[in-house]
Amino acid sequence: MTDQDSPAGPNPGSIDALAAQASQDPAQDRVRRSRNRLACGISALLLAIVLTLGGLLLRAWWTGSQFAAPDDYPGPGTGSVRVDVPQGANLTRIGRLLYDGGVVASVEAFTRAAMADPRAVSIQPGDYALRHRMSALAALGVLTDPANAGGLVIPEGRRAQQVYAAVDLRLGLRPGTTAAEAHRGAATLGLPGYAGGRTEGFLFPARYSVGHGTSAAALLRRMVAQARTEFAADGLGTGPGAYQVLVIASLVQAEAQSPADFGRVARVITNRLARGMPLQLDSALNYGLGRTTLDTSHQDITVENPYNTYLHPGLPPTPVDNPGHAAIRAALHPTPGGWLYFVTVKPGDTRFTDSYSVQQRNVAEFNRYQQQHRSSTPSARR
Repeated sequence: MTDQDSPAGPNPGSIDALAAQASQDPAQDRVRRSRNRLACGISALLLAIVLTLGGLLLRAWWTGSQFAAPDDYPGPGTGSVRVDVPQGANLTRIGRLLYDGGVVASVEAFTRAAMADPRAVSIQPGDYALRHRMSALAALGVLTDPANAGGLVIPEGRRAQQVYAAVDLRLGLRPGTTAAEAHRGAATLGLPGYAGGRTEGFLFPARYSVGHGTSAAALLRRMVAQARTEFAADGLGTGPGAYQVLVIASLVQAEAQSPADFGRVARVITNRLARGMPLQLDSALNYGLGRTTLDTSHQDITVENPYNTYLHPGLPPTPVDNPGHAAIRAALHPTPGGWLYFVTVKPGDTRFTDSYSVQQRNVAEFNRYQQQHRSSTPSARR
């Protein structure tokens, strides 16, 4: 019989034959499948264990390297060190200054503490007395107390001579040193050309940082630069027109008893200028006399000086102090009104009018109040 004539079916020794035999034994097939399932289960379990252990190890490494507490000292520190925080320094820069000065153990310890404390956004520039090896929280406590800033605060309305004296005192200089520096180095202070070399009006009221090497000239330059920045923010502009507004702002700062009155005082000044009326402002008169009091006598108004706005029409030749934002904005945008006179009858009671007769009654009431509360009676003519 030829191969072609052989009966159909697998060769007894072939793989197909063995498979056929196995398929014909159900018990063996079940055993084989059970063993396969067990092997797969064990493999999956081992893989899960490996992955879990790997994840735990990775998490432990990440936590240890990325989220571990930064280096920090444990207490209030020892000894003493001074750190100068400059204007505009952010928290990272402050942290770096503290770290470089040996105050904190790491920049990150300080920045983490600062970011968790809302007071940190108001850290003032200044020269701070701290200690070596302080905890980040202890250092932050010193920096967030404005009383520790050790800077120089120039209040609104201070005259240049008062600012000079404050700088002398803060820097431990002989009285008159800063004034001499202002006159000698006026050309290097950054004053605009229309200022004529005079600093009055350009020593902007603010807090200024003072470090070990701070000089009087450096402080004056910083004040003038600050003034230019703040003037631009207020929309003051430049040129002679801006200088006239600055003069008005200084008069508003000196005359108004409350910021609520700034706009109306500015309007009185502009209305009187528009009508050609003398300003008759005691603040300007006393500036020319070198006095800080607003008390004036009838004899005072006859004294010849360019700031005597009883004798000379128009504005005084320069500002009479260093005004702040509110006074500058009032001078730029006076409150609408027809007022020509004002007088502060008593604290919290400033009266404005366009009637001379009403003004006279207000002045009489002012004088009565003064007689009841003071031994000397100033005159009120506005």
